[in-house]
Amino acid sequence: MSTPAKKPGGGMTVREAGQKGGETVKRKYGPEFYENIGRKGGQATKAAHGHTFYEQIGKKGGKKGGEATRDRYGPSFYEEIGQKGGQKVKALIEQGKRAAAAASGSSAPAETEKRAS
Repeated sequence: MSTPAKKPGGGMTVREAGQKGGETVKRKYGPEFYENIGRKGGQATKAAHGHTFYEQIGKKGGKKGGEATRDRYGPSFYEEIGQKGGQKVKALIEQGKRAAAAASGSSAPAETEKRAS
């Protein structure tokens, strides 16, 4: 997104004016002010639309994100991250077995592992 050029005569862009106003409000009322108005807005949305509204927008957002990722990276991306995830889980399991063996002072997990191979 590009920033629009300044107006002739040295005026501010709309974006700059909004940013300046936001900074002024933040100095005057503090960051908690934004937290409070955000919370009030969330509560009002919840009261107006209910729980199912959040389920619907969550599904739409997840679907859109998944489709965008699929379109950007293709099916091989999912294969690759699946492999990486599987390898990470395998390494963590092995690490846990070694830690358990070290804590108990036994080599039983290593022997079980050799038999399983």
